[in-house]
Amino acid sequence: MPVVLPSPADELLTAPDADEVAMLARGMTSAIAPDGGLTSLQQLLMSALVRAMTGFAVETRDLAPVDAAEFAKSLAARNLAFRTRIVQNMILGELILEPLPASVATRVREFAAELCVDDEMISVAESYAEGALDVAAADFARNGYLAAVDPDRLRAVHADALSQAWAAITADPALAAQWTALETLPVGSLGRGVADFYRDRGFVYPGLPGSAPPLLAQHDWVHVLAGYGTTLENELEVFAFIARANDDPRGFSLLAMIVSLFETGNLASGAGLFEASPGHLRDAGMAVRLADAMRRGALVRGSQDFLGVDWFTLADRQVADVRSDFGVADKSPDALAAGSRGSWEDGGITAYQLNASREAAEQAGRPYIAWKPDPERT
Repeated sequence: MPVVLPSPADELLTAPDADEVAMLARGMTSAIAPDGGLTSLQQLLMSALVRAMTGFAVETRDLAPVDAAEFAKSLAARNLAFRTRIVQNMILGELILEPLPASVATRVREFAAELCVDDEMISVAESYAEGALDVAAADFARNGYLAAVDPDRLRAVHADALSQAWAAITADPALAAQWTALETLPVGSLGRGVADFYRDRGFVYPGLPGSAPPLLAQHDWVHVLAGYGTTLENELEVFAFIARANDDPRGFSLLAMIVSLFETGNLASGAGLFEASPGHLRDAGMAVRLADAMRRGALVRGSQDFLGVDWFTLADRQVADVRSDFGVADKSPDALAAGSRGSWEDGGITAYQLNASREAAEQAGRPYIAWKPDPERT
């Protein structure tokens, strides 16, 4: 029997205490554990998430199981937003299983139903469990947060001609000129940081042949704003940050997408450019880094749809000032120790991108400016 949502007057809005955190950890791990118990990656990720999001350390390895009904009763005073985030943590915990057992997908849906939560990514996980990867891909395209082309979003990306959210625009001189003008901004400004970010990696500005979709280019500004490099591990971090910063629960589909691309490979392609490359969440320290990115997203000021911001209106401002305005918290010491790197830190760029930058300079007939760590540009 689903546990009904509390009235606004009866909602519990305070942060969870140690006892509730312990129950949250029990519920999440009970929902996602396959036969034989949690995988090592699930243990790492759930422990990291609980600590990053609540401040309490819980060892998830040997928690006593709890059924869906009992767990839902323990959250009777929590509102839909709180419950939804807990279910999304469950979905994240099941999406990293490869293969994903049907029993786990069914159990997560049972927990969600008891909590009165309906999230579109539950169906995606069920399709993965059934081996219906094409159906899951269609669900992402049809139900994901960015499935529809919103006029306000088109204005924000300065691309009125898009017919699909993740479509590229490769013949728009005015759009390309707007991006090129970022190169004239002062060092330390957000726009100049993005221009250097593109130059140092051989990336092509939207509006030109070979460029990324304008909507995907929105997340490049967030790389610079939040201080994440451009390895695939960094992509997991930056999309975790973007997804959690948005109070619209549909934003979680962005994180589900990137995990499906770069951990399990269940999604062959996404966001108009990315191709599957599984196994990157398993790298040492990545659970801590992903959890910290979600923590930082949760702490931004208000609800932020970072893919819907008109970044050009902020381009001439100093990065530090924009970070302050959005309330972007520093990375945790644990995330830094685990290897989280910024755009101009060692480990924050790939050899392929370095070579692409060199080749782009040669083709354009301009001097090659070598990438180097430079804190002033982050």
